[in-house]
Amino acid sequence: MTVDTSPGTEDGQDPAVAPVPVSGTQAVDAAVQAAETVLTRRFGSPIGLVEPEALPGSGPATVVRARIAASPFGLPRTLVIKHYPDAPPRGAADPFAQEAVSYQLFTALPAEDRMCPELLAHDGPLRVIVIDDLGRAPTLWDRLRGQDARLAERALLSWARSLGRLHATTAGREADFEALLRRLGGFVPDEDTTPAVACARLPTLLEEAVGVGTPDDVRAYAEYVCEGSASSPYRAFSPVDLSPDNNLVTSGGVHFLDFERGLVRNALVDAANLRVPFATCDDAWALPSGMSEAMIAAWKAEVSGVWPALADNDVLSALLLDHQMLLLWVTTWADLGGAAAEISPGRVAALVSWWKDLGTHAERGGRDEVAEHAREVAKALDARFGPGLELPLYPAFR
Repeated sequence: MTVDTSPGTEDGQDPAVAPVPVSGTQAVDAAVQAAETVLTRRFGSPIGLVEPEALPGSGPATVVRARIAASPFGLPRTLVIKHYPDAPPRGAADPFAQEAVSYQLFTALPAEDRMCPELLAHDGPLRVIVIDDLGRAPTLWDRLRGQDARLAERALLSWARSLGRLHATTAGREADFEALLRRLGGFVPDEDTTPAVACARLPTLLEEAVGVGTPDDVRAYAEYVCEGSASSPYRAFSPVDLSPDNNLVTSGGVHFLDFERGLVRNALVDAANLRVPFATCDDAWALPSGMSEAMIAAWKAEVSGVWPALADNDVLSALLLDHQMLLLWVTTWADLGGAAAEISPGRVAALVSWWKDLGTHAERGGRDEVAEHAREVAKALDARFGPGLELPLYPAFR
């Protein structure tokens, strides 16, 4: 789910996207009614909501901003409702449960460690979540597609710090998360098998799609990284969906919005996105030179107190190389598998840029075989879908 709360900013910028006007649809009415019920039950006194405003989203929830008509409990003037009317199939992960439990986990933390809105109320049978409204702040995506490079740079560094703080404050809380999930009736997902599948199948796919073979030592390294990632000791909560439009840039730092896929996993899977920025986004573009390194430094400053080994630059660089490669293998397999003919030139340009970057980092890390293979893949992708593909910078940095 992606909620657009971007119309307006804390520094007076013009609205980027206008809210969707409410038309009195049954979905909005149902969301408001569920929220009034759970708030009244939570606080023991009727609480009415007025002026509902539908917020656009891409997930299964109906998302509404509403104003509290009157309340004696010091609640915020406006709040956000997320209503999930449909239960998932039996045995499948439940986005409502994962989101509700994620907010429960963070709401139990001190306010300064809460990298998301506060959970005000939730209800399992009604499948509704009511959270604090952070206001009409810009998203990280708004900053990246804006015109101010300094604002975009500050937002990226704030995002990296917030991601690190999110990891640091939830390290060692996997049992708590799973207990809360079970209590709400959620399905505790097994470890994601996608990396293992990608590592097994990408070599054949590269051979068929672009004519590049994968040396045995590179394949063995990928399998080693995949196995090690699944058993990593650096486990913490992850939103999973790290799209820049899921992050609000507020005066108190970047806050995460979307926890429909939230779970506890290897934090270095998230950190790899600092080297392969927003790899899962179809419209991912390039960052200026040195930006990734600055973001990694910001993330490291937050997590090294919890995981002292990561304060060692050599240790951190080696682990980031591992997960940079793993993320790129998964992304390339997903992009080329079954739909190579439909992939856009812009997406191929991103893959070419990321494979080149992998070659550079692998050479610095003493993985010459990985570096050579990465450069061959980048060259073959460009020849097959280009030539001369170049990944543009995000608009704010042009």
